[in-house]
Amino acid sequence: MGSTSAENHGSDTTGTSGVGRRDLIKRSAALGLISVPAMSFLSACASGGGDDSGDNNTQGKTSKSNPFGAQKGSKLDVVVFKGGYGDDYAKAWEADFGKKLGITSTHTGTQEITGKLQPRFNAGNPPDIVDDSGAQQIKIDVLYKNGALLDLGEVLDAPAVDDPSKKVRDLLIPGTLDPGIQEGKVVALNYIYTVWGLWYSGKLFKEKGWTPPKTWDDFLAICQDAKKQGIGGLAHQGKYPYYINVAIMDLIAKKGGIDAVKAIDNLDPKAFVGSDAAQAGVEAIYEVVEKGLLMPGTNGLTHTESQTRWNQYKAAFITCGSWLENEQLKQTPADFDMKFLPMPLLAGSKMPFEAIRAGSGEPFIIPAKAKNLPGAKEFMRHMLSKDWSTLFAKEANSLTILKDGVDPSVKLRPGTQSTVEASKAAGSNTFRYLYPDWYSEMDTALQNASNELMAKRIQPKEWLKRCQAAVDKQAKDPASKKNHHE
Repeated sequence: MGSTSAENHGSDTTGTSGVGRRDLIKRSAALGLISVPAMSFLSACASGGGDDSGDNNTQGKTSKSNPFGAQKGSKLDVVVFKGGYGDDYAKAWEADFGKKLGITSTHTGTQEITGKLQPRFNAGNPPDIVDDSGAQQIKIDVLYKNGALLDLGEVLDAPAVDDPSKKVRDLLIPGTLDPGIQEGKVVALNYIYTVWGLWYSGKLFKEKGWTPPKTWDDFLAICQDAKKQGIGGLAHQGKYPYYINVAIMDLIAKKGGIDAVKAIDNLDPKAFVGSDAAQAGVEAIYEVVEKGLLMPGTNGLTHTESQTRWNQYKAAFITCGSWLENEQLKQTPADFDMKFLPMPLLAGSKMPFEAIRAGSGEPFIIPAKAKNLPGAKEFMRHMLSKDWSTLFAKEANSLTILKDGVDPSVKLRPGTQSTVEASKAAGSNTFRYLYPDWYSEMDTALQNASNELMAKRIQPKEWLKRCQAAVDKQAKDPASKKNHHE
């Protein structure tokens, strides 16, 4: 889940659209919707009261099969973001953990991550393990700066459950740890293997005789044909501009290649202004706006409202990450045939059509002041076992960051299966932006600029200017030098 703001799975905080996800946000996120409460995170987080050592009864004897000394009979406090993936998977994990290690869990599934957890962090009494996701995610960079996160290096260097001759980190898909890194330390485990891009209905395309487009011109042609037939071209989740940035930023990456991605992540003085790729990407999306090819009303909708209209065949395409299918299960017609599509190519793109933004989403953290640190570390180690990865796939219809981590007997739904096929076709042609995880304030500024662009309140030139200003502002923070996209 990617991610992390609305990656985040922009969750609908009004409660009018049913259970949301995205925050991604962020979620991935995504993001900046909650920047005010997140950034007001009290300094007590770093120095708040509470017993740093945890309860004495949580530390047991260590062994090869129990490297952290998780204590039988101890309790684990688990809090999970209950969005597009639900929380049944976590309940299944907790039940198995109790059976195997004799450690019971208190379980909280919620979308109100900030509301429920910020007071606990501030009081020095956080849970033991948290899926810190959704629109109300407490930003990882904020938690890190407040000294509230455990360095997960010890977990990643522990013997893997399935093969103790290997470290946990050796069994993970390459690059999936990157979004959880702050200043060189892994402080969040982004657990779900996520892809981002466009989505369409196989049924609608078959009925209309449309071929999934590989070029931007072909994409526009379908949007124009859809408009003639009273259907929107592109839908996006207007109240959460994280989502339209999936399209804009993917176009920039594919046009300019990995150097364009690194320029933004590494806060280059020409990341936006002076970048031909950035100009081409934003102008391409603005053309959709100018030609009236957006689904009517999409700018004013939440993620679930926009996605539901797309499920009702009111738009040909929508931007999203691979949590979309889970989030829309109740609203998706049985014969909809949900399909994933890599972002079509602008002329002169450096990456191939098959290239996709892919990586990990849904950050799990262990608070530094967790009362049961041995139990939390052991729980996370088990998350990276084939048993628990398969349990997750069964309950949440999604892949994890564990290589070959899902038993072949698990039947995935059409949309998720199409992301598996897209990932195979992409091979090593994958990319991932890290700025949303490193710099939540900058990410918010980029999203705000896109919100203005989609509403035609600013033009592409001004969008580039505002985005560059956000980059330049972030570059002035000395701590930024500790992050580098290699």
